[in-house]
Amino acid sequence: MFGAGAGPSKNGRFPRPSGEEGTVQTNRRTIHRALLALAGAPALASRGAFAQQQQQPPSAPQEFRVGFQKGSALLLLVRKRPSLETRLRPLGVQSVKWVEFQFGPPMLEALGHGAIDIGSVGDTPPIFAQAGGSDIVYVAGTPSAQHAVLVPRDSPVRSLADLKGRRVAFGRGSSAHNVAIKALALAGLTLKDVVPTYLAPADATAAFNGGNIDAWVVWDPYYAIAERHYGARVLADTSDRRLASSSYYLAHRPFAGKHPAVITAAVDEIRQVTEWAGAHRADLAALAAEATGIDAPTWQAAFARAEFSVGPLTDAQIAQQQELADNFYALGIVPKKFTVRDIVWKAPAAKG
Repeated sequence: MFGAGAGPSKNGRFPRPSGEEGTVQTNRRTIHRALLALAGAPALASRGAFAQQQQQPPSAPQEFRVGFQKGSALLLLVRKRPSLETRLRPLGVQSVKWVEFQFGPPMLEALGHGAIDIGSVGDTPPIFAQAGGSDIVYVAGTPSAQHAVLVPRDSPVRSLADLKGRRVAFGRGSSAHNVAIKALALAGLTLKDVVPTYLAPADATAAFNGGNIDAWVVWDPYYAIAERHYGARVLADTSDRRLASSSYYLAHRPFAGKHPAVITAAVDEIRQVTEWAGAHRADLAALAAEATGIDAPTWQAAFARAEFSVGPLTDAQIAQQQELADNFYALGIVPKKFTVRDIVWKAPAAKG
C-alpha cells in the first residue's frame, strides 16, 4: 500500500504542508503523541496469525534490509518508531537498514539479487520479476493504494474512449501498467490504440504539468497530489472494482528460506502497525507529512480512500495475480507462462 515516491511540484520540489483550514498540524507535539500512542497500542502486542513462528534460528542475520518507497507511509511509520528493530532484536538481528527506491520495478530487481531482504510493491512488478526468473517469494498481501487515470483539467479528453491515439503515461512494469491496460479495455481499447509513454512517477509529474502527455495513470499519493495541486481530472479510478488490485510484500527467496522467523516477525510487525494506522488516519497523515514534505491534507485524501490490512496471500489474490500473468502473456508483455503459486511462501509449521 502507498508504494509510490512523493510527487514533486512543477519546480521539482515536494509540496510543503499548507496552512489552510482543516490541515493536520505536523508539529513535533503531534508526531510525538502519535508515536506514543502507537508504542502503547494493544494491536502491537506480539501475537496474531503471523506471530506464532518466532523461534530464533541457529544463526540470525546481523542486518535486515528493507526496501521502501518515499510515499509508502506505512513503512515510513515502521521506520519512524522504530518498531521493527525492537521486534527483531530478540531474534538476533542487530540492525535494520532502510533502502529507498522511487517505485516497484527497481526495488524488485534489487530484491531478486539479494541487495535487500524484503520490500512492498503493487501487483505488476512481481509478474515481470517472476517472468524474468527473479529469486523472490510473496510473503503477504495488502489492499493496493488507489490508482487513477488522470488528465489535465482543461483537456478535451472526456472519457476513456477519447484516449485513442493519445499519449498515456505510466511506469513500465508498475501497478499503473496493469491499471492502464484494464482501464483501456473498459473502452474497448488496448495499448496499441494509444501511445504508451513509459515514465517513472517523478518524470511523469513534470511531463503532466508541462503538457507533454495527455493522460497519466498513477497511484496515491501521486493521485492525490495531482488532484489537489495540479488540478487533475479523474477519468477512472480503482474505486471501480473492475480496476482494483492488491499490493504485496515480497522477500528474497534464499533469505526467507534461511531465516523464516525473521520474515514472520517482520510481516507480523508490519501487520500490527497497519492495523493501528487504519484506526488513526489523522495521526498517520501528520507522520507522513513530516517524513515526506507532502502536505497533510493530501495524505488525508489518500488515506480516506485506502484500506488498511496485511495478511497471508488469499486464494483470491493468488488467482488475481495468475489472471494478470496470463493476460500479460496473451498480450505479449511477458515472454512465458508461469504459475504464481510457485513463489508464494509459507512459514514453516510451529514446532511442538
